[in-house]
Amino acid sequence: MHESQPYQNRFLVGERVSIAAVQRLEEFKNSWKLHHPVTEEQLRYAGQDSVVIEVSFYHGGDVLYELDKIPGIWHECCLESAVERTN
Repeated sequence: MHESQPYQNRFLVGERVSIAAVQRLEEFKNSWKLHHPVTEEQLRYAGQDSVVIEVSFYHGGDVLYELDKIPGIWHECCLESAVERTN
Protein backbone atom coordinates (compact mmCIF):
# COMPACT_ATOMS: atom_id res chain seq x y z
CA MET A 1 0.00 0.00 0.00
CA HIS A 2 3.04 2.27 0.43
CA GLU A 3 4.00 2.99 -3.17
CA SER A 4 5.49 6.50 -3.43
CA GLN A 5 9.15 7.27 -4.08
CA PRO A 6 11.08 8.64 -1.08
CA TYR A 7 11.01 12.45 -0.81
CA GLN A 8 8.83 12.89 -3.91
CA ASN A 9 5.38 14.29 -3.24
CA ARG A 10 2.49 13.63 -5.59
CA PHE A 11 0.40 16.63 -4.45
CA LEU A 12 1.42 20.28 -4.16
CA VAL A 13 0.38 22.96 -1.69
CA GLY A 14 -2.86 24.46 -3.00
CA GLU A 15 -3.88 21.29 -4.85
CA ARG A 16 -7.37 19.88 -4.28
CA VAL A 17 -7.36 16.29 -3.00
CA SER A 18 -9.94 13.75 -1.95
CA ILE A 19 -9.51 11.61 1.14
CA ALA A 20 -9.75 7.89 0.40
CA ALA A 21 -12.86 5.85 1.09
CA VAL A 22 -13.33 4.58 4.63
CA GLN A 23 -12.47 1.01 3.62
CA ARG A 24 -9.06 2.06 2.32
CA LEU A 25 -8.41 4.21 5.41
CA GLU A 26 -9.31 1.29 7.68
CA GLU A 27 -7.02 -1.06 5.73
CA PHE A 28 -4.17 1.41 6.16
CA LYS A 29 -5.03 1.93 9.83
CA ASN A 30 -4.90 -1.82 10.46
CA SER A 31 -1.68 -2.46 8.54
CA TRP A 32 0.43 0.64 9.28
CA LYS A 33 2.26 0.38 12.59
CA LEU A 34 4.75 3.24 12.31
CA HIS A 35 4.52 7.03 12.52
CA HIS A 36 1.32 9.06 12.12
CA PRO A 37 -1.29 6.28 12.14
CA VAL A 38 -4.80 7.05 10.92
CA THR A 39 -6.98 8.03 13.87
CA GLU A 40 -10.65 7.34 14.53
CA GLU A 41 -11.29 11.06 14.05
CA GLN A 42 -9.70 10.96 10.59
CA LEU A 43 -11.99 8.11 9.51
CA ARG A 44 -14.93 10.53 9.72
CA TYR A 45 -13.44 12.53 6.83
CA ALA A 46 -13.36 9.63 4.34
CA GLY A 47 -14.40 10.68 0.86
CA GLN A 48 -14.24 14.42 1.57
CA ASP A 49 -12.34 16.93 -0.52
CA SER A 50 -9.89 19.48 0.81
CA VAL A 51 -6.86 21.52 -0.21
CA VAL A 52 -3.26 20.70 0.67
CA ILE A 53 -1.86 23.38 2.99
CA GLU A 54 1.46 21.76 3.89
CA VAL A 55 3.70 18.99 2.57
CA SER A 56 6.39 17.42 4.74
CA PHE A 57 8.55 14.33 4.75
CA TYR A 58 9.12 11.86 7.54
CA HIS A 59 12.65 10.53 8.00
CA GLY A 60 13.01 7.89 5.30
CA GLY A 61 10.98 9.80 2.73
CA ASP A 62 7.33 9.15 3.60
CA VAL A 63 5.25 12.05 2.28
CA LEU A 64 2.87 13.62 4.80
CA TYR A 65 0.17 16.22 4.18
CA GLU A 66 -1.85 18.68 6.18
CA LEU A 67 -5.24 19.61 4.75
CA ASP A 68 -7.32 22.75 5.03
CA LYS A 69 -9.99 22.52 7.76
CA ILE A 70 -9.41 18.77 8.23
CA PRO A 71 -7.46 17.57 11.26
CA GLY A 72 -4.55 15.21 11.31
CA ILE A 73 -1.49 14.31 9.31
CA TRP A 74 -2.32 12.39 6.13
CA HIS A 75 -0.18 9.82 4.34
CA GLU A 76 -0.07 10.14 0.58
CA CYS A 77 -1.65 6.71 0.05
CA CYS A 78 -4.75 7.96 1.92
CA LEU A 79 -5.33 10.72 -0.64
CA GLU A 80 -6.17 10.95 -4.32
CA SER A 81 -6.46 13.78 -6.77
CA ALA A 82 -9.92 15.34 -6.57
CA VAL A 83 -9.54 16.34 -10.24
CA GLU A 84 -8.78 12.76 -11.38
CA ARG A 85 -11.67 11.43 -9.28
CA THR A 86 -14.19 13.71 -11.01
CA ASN A 87 -12.91 13.04 -14.55
